[in-house]
Amino acid sequence: MKFFIELWEGFKIAMAALWANKLRAGLTLLGIIVGVTTVIGIVSLTQGLNKAFSEQISSLGSDILYIQKFSWFDREGWEKYRNRKDLTMKEVNALKKCATLLKAVSPSVGTRKTVKYRNNSIEGVTITGTDEAKTSGAYPEFGRDLSALDVENRRDVCVIGWEVANKLFNNRNPLGERIKIAGRSFKVIGVLEKQGEIFGHSLDQEVKIPIGVFFKLFGRHRWITITAKVKNPKMMEEAKDEIRGILRRVRNVAPGKEDDFSINQMDVVVDMYKKLTSALYAAAIGVGAISLLVGGIGIMNIMLVSVTERTREIGIRKAIGAKKADILWQFLIESVAISGVGGIIGIVLGFGVGKIIASISPLPASISLWSIFLGIGFSSAVGIFFGIYPASKAARLNPIEALRYE
Repeated sequence: MKFFIELWEGFKIAMAALWANKLRAGLTLLGIIVGVTTVIGIVSLTQGLNKAFSEQISSLGSDILYIQKFSWFDREGWEKYRNRKDLTMKEVNALKKCATLLKAVSPSVGTRKTVKYRNNSIEGVTITGTDEAKTSGAYPEFGRDLSALDVENRRDVCVIGWEVANKLFNNRNPLGERIKIAGRSFKVIGVLEKQGEIFGHSLDQEVKIPIGVFFKLFGRHRWITITAKVKNPKMMEEAKDEIRGILRRVRNVAPGKEDDFSINQMDVVVDMYKKLTSALYAAAIGVGAISLLVGGIGIMNIMLVSVTERTREIGIRKAIGAKKADILWQFLIESVAISGVGGIIGIVLGFGVGKIIASISPLPASISLWSIFLGIGFSSAVGIFFGIYPASKAARLNPIEALRYE
């Protein structure tokens, strides 16, 4: 109890000393404020990006494999893949027939076209040709999805994205209505639930049609992506090996030769994203550390000046019974108080900067409790580290010499 009373007394004395020198204390705070603002601002933006990224990735599914002609983020470049044979429905059928570790296999091929309904039209809509197999996380909010009969009979039906329905039909019920794609009429049988964006691409501006109709309308000379949903996410590597074996046999890849296809998964994207956010964190810590160092030096300077100005006061306090520890605590608390106030201001400004950037740009911002403790911890540590020397100097003063000081 005595410790807390002495701590409180030391805090009051420290605050009175700071208030008596408001301008000097305020200038000293600038380095701390800039450092903490930088760290908190970047952390809040990065946390917001992490949250948005996690939501987008989860909507695509962590148990999905994407079999394509090319590999994601390969440093060897596009030239390595452009001469590979295209994936065809032969590979799709082989996987559906032979794979034992896959829950569903679905082909998809796409293009961008203008979609029309009466006098309304949308340009650049993604037209996806696919089948009835369910490999994505998007389900119809209204109506139904493509069926096996739709695909087998090549019916002129479509499932439209949320944004397409909203723009073309203006809150009217689109089910049963007909839209035009490349001059051909399609009956709307379903509307997909809202999915949002990923990497700047809207997942809601899409129209799904049977893959046979797509080939008839736009031609077969296009890349097919085969999407495979694994039965057990813990068996991803085994599923990859099974897919590799089936496709090498179907595509007549000789033993010892490299695969002429690629099996991609979201882990590659996640790893790339983690590297980018790690660089952001490193930049924030670097800039923040430099600013905090400058602020810490300023705190040490102002505390040394404060010790010199209050030498006689220290002598009087020691003469009436104050111990070295009391003097040490007083000046150390004063140092931590300066940095703590700067830290609190920096936290508020950091979150404010994050929110402002989020409001005027697509970048999201998220406030987390640990980032608040991070800011307070950083600033308090600076106050303690740079306040120890001035505080110990004040505590070591000889009371007789201090009383004589003018």
